[in-house]
Order: sequence, then C-alpha cells, then structure tokens
Amino acid sequence: MLFSIIVPIYNRPDEAFELLESLSVQAFTNFELVLIEDGSSRPCADEVEKFRSEIDINYIVKENSGRSDTRNEGMKNAKGDYFIFFDSDCIIPPHYLETVNKLLKEDYADCFGGPDKEHPSFNMMQKAINYAMTSFWTTGGIRGGKVNMEKFKPRTFNMGFSRIVYEKTGGFNDMYGEDIDLSIRINHAGFKTKLYHDAFVYHKRRVNLKKFYKQVNIFGQARINLYKLYPDSLKMVHTLPAFFVLGCIIIICLALFVSPWFLIFPALYLSLLFLDSLVKTKSLSIAGLSIVTSLIQIFGYGLGFIRSFVQKIILRKDLESSETIKRVYK
Repeated sequence: MLFSIIVPIYNRPDEAFELLESLSVQAFTNFELVLIEDGSSRPCADEVEKFRSEIDINYIVKENSGRSDTRNEGMKNAKGDYFIFFDSDCIIPPHYLETVNKLLKEDYADCFGGPDKEHPSFNMMQKAINYAMTSFWTTGGIRGGKVNMEKFKPRTFNMGFSRIVYEKTGGFNDMYGEDIDLSIRINHAGFKTKLYHDAFVYHKRRVNLKKFYKQVNIFGQARINLYKLYPDSLKMVHTLPAFFVLGCIIIICLALFVSPWFLIFPALYLSLLFLDSLVKTKSLSIAGLSIVTSLIQIFGYGLGFIRSFVQKIILRKDLESSETIKRVYK
C-alpha cells in the first residue's frame, strides 16, 4: 500500500525541517509526501530541497485559501491508496508508518486517528500545553485517548483514510471543526473508523499562550458550527468547559459576597491538575505551568462555546462571512 502523507504549511520553514527530518528516517518507505505551501511569505522551498534525495516529495505552492482547501488540493495531487494527514508542527516517530501499515493489515479501518505525545526535546511550555491538550482533567478526554468521553473522531494532526473514503465524502469543508465534520460524514457514509493507540505523533502545538488561547477558543466555537450541521453531535461532555466558566463566575461571586470558603472548590481542582501533571511530567516547573495552560485551555474553549452559542443559537446570528456560510451550511 502506498501512503500519501498530506501536510498544509503556512510560514513555518523551521517546522518543515523537523517534520521532513523525521520522515526521512521512517522504517517503512513506501510513501510520498504532498507538502502544500498555502500562500506563505516565508516558504520552505530550501528545506524541501535538502530532503528531496531522501523523500519522494510533491511540493505544491498555491495562493492562500485556508487549511481545508489546501488539504483538498493535496488529495487531488496525491498518488497513494491511503491518505495520512499531519500538522506541520508534528514530529513523526521512526516506526509510525510501519506501525500503521501493520495495524491496517491486522485490523483494517477505512479511517483512523492516533494520539499525540510530547517529545523529549520539547521545552517546558510545550510540555505544559501538551498536558492541557491531552489530560482527562481538561478536555483531553473529549479529544480521544486511553479513556474516551465520547465516540472517537480523528483529528487532522494525526489522521488517515483511504482514497475510496475521499472519493465518497469529497474531502474537507471550509469551517471551524473541519476534521470532526469529515469524521462525522465518514461515519454516516458507513465507513469503519478506529483509534490506533500505537500510531502516535509528537505534536509541538503553540508555544505562545495568546495563540494557544485563540486556537482553543476556535475549538469551542466549532462545536456550535457542528451542532448546526449535526444536532445529534453535541453531547453533554462538550458543554462542560462552558459550565466550568459559568461555575467559576458563580463561585467568585459567592466568595466575595457570602464566604471566601467557596474558593476551596477551585483550589482543590487546581491542586488536582498540579499533582496529576507532576506525576506525569516529574517536574515541579511543568506542573506549575500546566495549571496556567489548563485554565487557558478550559476558559478559551468554554468562552468560545458560550460566545458562539449566544450568537448563533440564541440571537441566530452567524459569525462567519456569508461566503463561508454558503459553502458550509448547504
């Protein structure tokens, strides 16, 4: 089976080098890389040339049109039987493709997803963000892992599906939550989706807390987009960050006007985050940072969910442009 690895990239030549370096040492070599430059002002052409002799690379340069259209462009130009998607800030373990090939032979899935882990080279902030994005005590349980709080839906930082799936579903829609949207459509089309625990990647994510907040805020907004398309896709677990935000507001008011003892509840939760991160990372500094990143993640997601819920459900206004609505809500 020939794999086509499809990666959109935008102004990240340094990340491209690390990704290419990790792909150049794969134990399984029957793959091509379709790397699509999405209108970057800082392209990664030089990095691509350094690895052309080691990797079969189809390097495409196009005008900026967003990640969904860029991934779709990659699939149009792919030669493989099975498409695999990574984000440009991923580092791929040497036996990743070998593992996926083995799992597809033993327990075939039309579509699969895998988890993400921290790499030893990650700095403290990256490890703290990784904790926030993967912990059961934040929204990590929603994203899928050893303990699933909802039916698993692959994400595009580590996702694969067959060419037949692409031909049947038509690829990604231009919207927030485009990977979950496609996962739902894949399931509705009757294809088999699985979580391959052993097919993990190292995902560096954002190291800037402002960008991290913006990213998770969009995740929260995406849930309402998905609800409008698929009303049965919204589960109680998806509302928990929003209720957490509202609960914190209530607790602060009670602490100010009734008794400061109400602050014991958030204190216990923060202590839980600290101890859980300390056990997993074995670092006091990372455990302390994990409290900050976890709060940013939960509040960012929760506030994005609340904002979009009020705008789109209560006030019946859409935050996207009319052109995006026309493409998505058809």
